[in-house]
Amino acid sequence: MLRLAIQKSGRLSEDSLNLIRECGISFVSSSLKLKTESTNFPLEILYLRDDDIPGYVADGVADIGIVGENVLVEEGKQSLTVEKLGFSKCRLSLAVPKTMEYNSIQDLNGKNIATSYPNLLKAYLQEQGVEADIHTISGSVEIAPSIGLAEAICDIVSSGSTLISNGLKEVERVFKSEAALIANEELSEEKREILEKLLFRIHAVQRARKKKYILLNAPNESLDEIRSLLPSIKSPTILPLAEDGWSSLHSVVNEDDFWEIIEKIKAAGAQGILVIPIEKMII
Repeated sequence: MLRLAIQKSGRLSEDSLNLIRECGISFVSSSLKLKTESTNFPLEILYLRDDDIPGYVADGVADIGIVGENVLVEEGKQSLTVEKLGFSKCRLSLAVPKTMEYNSIQDLNGKNIATSYPNLLKAYLQEQGVEADIHTISGSVEIAPSIGLAEAICDIVSSGSTLISNGLKEVERVFKSEAALIANEELSEEKREILEKLLFRIHAVQRARKKKYILLNAPNESLDEIRSLLPSIKSPTILPLAEDGWSSLHSVVNEDDFWEIIEKIKAAGAQGILVIPIEKMII
């Protein structure tokens, strides 16, 4: 049995649970439970505070965990990282009141800055040659300037709406973060085998993201041109249609390139183009 620690609430928790479900792993989740066990995979899920996850994994209380890179670096536990997961992206940023005139990071010399990430902030200020007083607080960092605790804050930002609602403006980006899978460095062979099986599923889910499966009909005289426009894992699948002179092509395209490719293959003679989402991709 592999023990996975995830954040007990919030966006990272939701994204982590969605990933596990996409991997075909079933479990019953409840806000009243601090742990749950999968019914079809040797996995137990622990719901913890995000700040506690790196320590619990390092100590072997949990075998693996999903946590933001910002927490890992703040806690000095980067060595536990297995790989980045590509979701729950955010940034650690400096923000000041909208009414404050701000020209550069040097404007924060001698100022008070409130944050829940003193280590990351200290390192950044040292790189910039700025000396400021760091006030470490947990939660409600955005309120610090309005109550006179600090002239600036350093906190996690996703959309920026929380800053705006508190009369703040983002002025510097300190650190970019996303979810990361971490693991205890002394896992048993049995648990490493389970982790490899889990990673196999995660990779299949990750490959499928931002990719589309397309099917189209094309006249045979246009096949070479259309094939040259279509990317594929190896090569497009081509099947003859019942109507003479026509074939069906199947391929996989990146979502970012999708519309540009569609326009080109349509101009080359493709018809009846179908687009299908991909759940998993195993190569």
